[in-house]
Amino acid sequence: MNGLKDYIRNRARGLGIDLVGFAAVSEPGPERGRLEEWLSEGRHGTMAWLEKNRERRSDPRLVLPGVKSIVSVGLNYHSPHHHAGSPGAGKVSRYAWGDDYHDVLGRRLEELLAGIRELDPSIGGKVYVDTGPVMEKAWAQRAGLGWQGKHTNLISQELGSWLFLGEILLTAEIEPDVPETDHCGNCTLCIEACPTGAITEPYVLDARLCISYLTIENRGPIPGELRDRLDGWIYGCDACQDVCPWNDRAVDCGDPAFGPREGNIDRDLREVLEMGEAEFRAEFTGSPIRRTRHGGFRRNALALLEWEDHTAHTTTDNHGT
Repeated sequence: MNGLKDYIRNRARGLGIDLVGFAAVSEPGPERGRLEEWLSEGRHGTMAWLEKNRERRSDPRLVLPGVKSIVSVGLNYHSPHHHAGSPGAGKVSRYAWGDDYHDVLGRRLEELLAGIRELDPSIGGKVYVDTGPVMEKAWAQRAGLGWQGKHTNLISQELGSWLFLGEILLTAEIEPDVPETDHCGNCTLCIEACPTGAITEPYVLDARLCISYLTIENRGPIPGELRDRLDGWIYGCDACQDVCPWNDRAVDCGDPAFGPREGNIDRDLREVLEMGEAEFRAEFTGSPIRRTRHGGFRRNALALLEWEDHTAHTTTDNHGT
């Protein structure tokens, strides 16, 4: 099946995919135990779907009967822009500056799978881009794309951690690549940089404390003790990735799909509060930001504005004016 492997690698790169690796499906590895422990401790917060599909998530054989191989891919989304850090503006996570990666990478993988089926119609396959019960980072490491860093994101020696991940489950047997090893060493910069202490120990993230979870997946109010630790983020958070030394080698992806839309690097907080639901939906059509919903986006903006007002009053009081 090396001919199929070569086809997949070459076709993927022709579709603008940066990293391609292959892993053989076997018995669930140690990631199953880590997932069970993480869930049992409640670190997934209100993301109930993670608990619901726990067995399928750690065993692709339950997702696609007859699966023998996983094609894991990485798509660079780094764009050479920076947050202004202006008062009255909320920072947007880099991954949400442009179009929704679920759609962009999903279309490319579906096209890749269609090509595979043209070569051999007997091959069954399924495409996932952060939408199904597949442990993407664990399989990406097995396929040699990178390793899960202490912040739990996948890090590539070549491109750093600004990567979107996806995979194709195949019933074809393909020679696996060599798994990547850990290259974090003694570095703890990501742990030290987390504003809320969400990286509770190396390689362990408590979603309940993570700003990305609090501003996106969380549907309720942001806990009071964390509202003043959002560090200016209105949608997501890149603090742990911004300080990662491996991202010093990040290069511009050059993909117009992931270039920043107007106003998506920093959002004017008061404009967000004035935005109606219809306007929100229209503004963020095809954008990951729609995931937080209109109410969640306004909640985040309000929390940031309240903190700015509190800080301004405290500063004024301390100066005796």
